[in-house]
Amino acid sequence: MGYVRGVNASSPGRIVLLTTSHRVAPGLLSWPAWQALHDADRVLCADGAHPQLPYLREAGVKVDEAAPTAEELVDACAGGHTVTVVATGEGEPQLTDGLARLAGSGRVQMPDLELLPASYDLPGARLLDLVQVMDRIRAECPWSSQQTHKGLAKYGIEEAYELVEAIEEGDRHELREELGDVLLQVVFHARIAEEDPEEPFSVDDVAATIVTKLIHRHPHVFGDETATTPEEVKAHWLRTKAAEKQRTSVTEGVPLGQPGLALAAKLASRVRTAGLEVPIPQGEGVGYELLAMAARAEAEGVDPEAALRAAARAYRDAIRATEGSE
Repeated sequence: MGYVRGVNASSPGRIVLLTTSHRVAPGLLSWPAWQALHDADRVLCADGAHPQLPYLREAGVKVDEAAPTAEELVDACAGGHTVTVVATGEGEPQLTDGLARLAGSGRVQMPDLELLPASYDLPGARLLDLVQVMDRIRAECPWSSQQTHKGLAKYGIEEAYELVEAIEEGDRHELREELGDVLLQVVFHARIAEEDPEEPFSVDDVAATIVTKLIHRHPHVFGDETATTPEEVKAHWLRTKAAEKQRTSVTEGVPLGQPGLALAAKLASRVRTAGLEVPIPQGEGVGYELLAMAARAEAEGVDPEAALRAAARAYRDAIRATEGSE
């Protein structure tokens, strides 16, 4: 690069390592970052295709495409110069490692080194990575590229059950992983939906739909309504939901494919919430007995599905204890 050590060797200068997030639109940099770019004696970037470069040059910042070694960069700062390095996506590990070795050797008067984040990830920014990864997998993976909504349906059910199990077991590590697996199902289905020739939609449309729904059903947060108790919140939710759906029966929207106890409890909940007087059907067999028990549990505020799972886990432990004692 032809760097020459400055005349005033007593002033080692300054290195500014400028990092940016690819999850934020190029050109949206912090004010300290723009100051560092304009005040620098030289601005360097090893990647000539860096997405920030067109915006920097448009703002009047001269950027040299160069990848100096640690020694060359130190020499360029000698004499009190400031060199700002626009880091590539990898964060310049080779350069920073080289600078660390020089500093540790004690043989070189090191410039001041500043790590300056020019843009930050907003909450939820990693979701953009998930969308990009899913897009590539859908395009390049022989298995994923052939999947359909119907073909993936069983995995959605499995992942939901695994999430519930992680919650009930109280395993934080498993909870985090299972939440990711459920999220994957959402993104996967949304990616498939983009290819529909008649009614395509994307993950952004999915997010927009739920955002609109949440805002509409929380008038006590985003509107003029007032709610100070969970019961009042639920009342708001039910009123707005009823207005949206315009259903002719309280049973509409109750999926019949869910587990039997959960289905019975959900129907009982709809009846109770609507203030209807519907007697539990009488009949022979364990099915009617379970229906009555599920309705009673719901009325008492007990989730019969969760209660049965807890009892089943106790039964499993008893089985294992018996097996271990033999």
